[in-house]
Amino acid sequence: MAIPTDPILFDLDEAAALESAEAAGLSRGRLVLRRFLRRRLSVAGLAVLVFLFVLAFLGPYLSKWDYRSHDFNAFLEPPSWSHWFGTSQIGEDVYAQTLRGLQKSLIIGLLAALFSTGLAAVVGASAGYYGGWVERVLMWVVDLLLVLPGFLILAILSPTFRGRTWLLFVILLAGFSWMITARVVRGLSISLREREFVQAARFMGVPSWQIILRHLLPNMSSLLIIDATINVGGAILAETGLSYFGFGVQPPDVSLGTLIADGTRSALTFPWLFLFAGGLLITAVLAVSVVGDGLRDAFDPNAASPRGRL
Repeated sequence: MAIPTDPILFDLDEAAALESAEAAGLSRGRLVLRRFLRRRLSVAGLAVLVFLFVLAFLGPYLSKWDYRSHDFNAFLEPPSWSHWFGTSQIGEDVYAQTLRGLQKSLIIGLLAALFSTGLAAVVGASAGYYGGWVERVLMWVVDLLLVLPGFLILAILSPTFRGRTWLLFVILLAGFSWMITARVVRGLSISLREREFVQAARFMGVPSWQIILRHLLPNMSSLLIIDATINVGGAILAETGLSYFGFGVQPPDVSLGTLIADGTRSALTFPWLFLFAGGLLITAVLAVSVVGDGLRDAFDPNAASPRGRL
C-alpha cells in the first residue's frame, strides 16, 4: 500500500536535488534526463519505441509489395524470402499490411494522446485559474463526459464517419480520454494561482491567458508529459479494440486492430496472420508503459524511493 509523500519533504528533497544540480552546472532538464538515463529498462523501452517508428515508416520501402497489392500465385503461404511475414487468404503481403497497420496505430495513438492532454491542460488550468462560473461550467462538462459510456458512443458514431478522414476518429478518441487529467490540473491550478509569481504577473497586468500558458502550465509540465506518454498506450489499445470490433479504421485501410480481427479466426491454423500484428501491438504498448514509468521517476524521484512506498 502506497503512503502519500509529505509535500514538505518532497519540496526539500527537490530543492536539494536542484541545488546539487546547479552546483554541478546542470539545469533541471539535464537533471531529469540524467535520472531517466539511469533507468535502463526505460531507456530500452524508448529505444524499442524509436525502432518501431523507424520500422513502421521506413520498413515498407524494404519490400517490393504494397499493402494494397495482391500476389495471385501465393495464397495463405507461410513466411518466406518472397513474403517475409507470409500472405493472406487473398494474396496480400502480411509484412506490408502489418507495417501499414503499425503506422496507423502509432499515429492515431500519438495524436490522440497529444489532443487529449492538451485539452485537459487548457480546460483544467482555465477552470482552476478563473474559478467562479467558468469553473462551474467547465467542471459540469467534465462530469457529464465522465458518466457517458465513451466506448459505446464511439461505436455508434464511427459508422457515420466511415470512409472519411481518420483524423475524425482521432478527435473522437481524444474527446473521451481527457476528463480525469483535467480534474487533476484544475486542482494544481487552484494551488498555483495563489503563488507569489502568479500574483506578481497579475498585478503587472499580464493577460490571464498568458499567465496560464507561461506560469501555470509550465509548472505542471511533468504531469502533462507523463500523462501524454501514458495516453499513447491507452489510445493505441482503444483504437485497436474499436477496429477489432469493426469500428474505427476500416478497409481498404488497415490498422493493427483490423489485422488482429482478421487473423483471430485462423490463429491456430495460419498463425502468421495474427502473430506479427499481435506481437507488435504488445511490444508498442509495453514500450510506451516503461517509458512513462521512467519519466515519472525522473520528474518525481520520491515516487520510486523507499520512503514513498511501504
